[in-house]
Amino acid sequence: MTTWVGRTAADIAAAVREKRTTPRQVVEEHLARIARLDTRVGAFRTVRTEAALTEADEAGARADLAGLPLAGVPVAVKDNLAVRGESTRVGSAATPDIPAAEDHVTVARLRAAGAIVVGLTNVPELCVFGTTEGVHGTARNPWDLTRSAGGSSGGSAAAVAAGFTPIALGNDGMGSLRIPAANCGLVTIKPGHGVVPAGISDGDWFGMSENGPLATTVEDARLMLQVLADPDGLRPPAESPGSHKIAVSLRSPLAGITISKPYGTAVREAAGVPARAGHTVRRAEPPYPMSLGATAIAHWTAGTAVDARALDPRLLNRRTRTHAAVGRRFVTRVSHGRGRDALRHRLEPFFAEYDVLLTPALARRSPKAGPWHERGWLRNILADSAYSPLTPPWNLTGWPAMAVPFGTLPSGAPCAVQLVGRPGSELQLLALAEQLENLHPWRRTAPLD
Repeated sequence: MTTWVGRTAADIAAAVREKRTTPRQVVEEHLARIARLDTRVGAFRTVRTEAALTEADEAGARADLAGLPLAGVPVAVKDNLAVRGESTRVGSAATPDIPAAEDHVTVARLRAAGAIVVGLTNVPELCVFGTTEGVHGTARNPWDLTRSAGGSSGGSAAAVAAGFTPIALGNDGMGSLRIPAANCGLVTIKPGHGVVPAGISDGDWFGMSENGPLATTVEDARLMLQVLADPDGLRPPAESPGSHKIAVSLRSPLAGITISKPYGTAVREAAGVPARAGHTVRRAEPPYPMSLGATAIAHWTAGTAVDARALDPRLLNRRTRTHAAVGRRFVTRVSHGRGRDALRHRLEPFFAEYDVLLTPALARRSPKAGPWHERGWLRNILADSAYSPLTPPWNLTGWPAMAVPFGTLPSGAPCAVQLVGRPGSELQLLALAEQLENLHPWRRTAPLD
């Protein structure tokens, strides 16, 4: 008997379109795996068992089934995006438990393409931190259950890595797609500003947050991004792109943080792949300003301050309350956008010389899974910054950035690199990631059984 767990979204959709299987059969298999294993992983806040099966039957009866790009594909949705009929809790006890009347536009696009929403995934409270735990559960890395899946799209990443769904929807305001993808061995892309509709929380963290895919292959990430993107959002690569100029950097954008050996090794080895493919690859350091850390924390905390305005602070975790309190003093300053403009202007000459920047995705593996929501604010900030300093610059600039699996850690869990490009280079980054995938294939689903 054919099993659809562990198969790619592209494979599943093709089989459904060709009537080699049905959406119900696919969804039933994935729901069974969730029921058997998610108590160990903690990917989901809520699983839509009956609703998903009903919607699978409805998808199977659609007259346009043969043309749907995600026909019958199970998808997990991050719990800060509205799913019709389900509450959106954003990892908090302070948010209302009221069913959403309408789907978020990205969820609606996935459903229109034939995907079936099987559940909403765990996030840290208000999607603030780089680990995922709280009143609704703890998301663990399926490759190493002693470690956090990362955050804030930690539950979505864990769901894909555990084989609960082949793809998942998340978003990224300071690395929240790339951090858990790097931990869990997934492909993701944070699109540049304006490619995919945002509408995340209250103001998208001043325009830094972007919705995007989590997948096990570049093909699936590209497929999902094409479904999510606005009609004119993705620019096709040039007809004859020729050789790209790729800069390789092992420097942390935040002063005082070093890159651990496995992540440095992954970048050096990954750099050899485009070099062998004919691209020009050089060591070069982006001119990160010394003020970058201060700029990042001002925007990070101010975004939370805005999101927390209407919530009862007595129901928020201590770390979230402190984060919001720190951010209130920065809201007016960061809303002008001058800090982000200055960073873009500083980095634009570098990206005029180089087409792509290759860096480690993380500085080291994620912290141990545990009750980080019960620990102090400073301890959380230091832990998050120490292991994930390489993602925030590209939210501040609004430029596209990917996390791509490459190599393994001593524990056997995946390692990863980051690719960053100019505005409008999403498809070029995906093409380069595909070269890494083809010449250095990675494992797809964690061996939980």
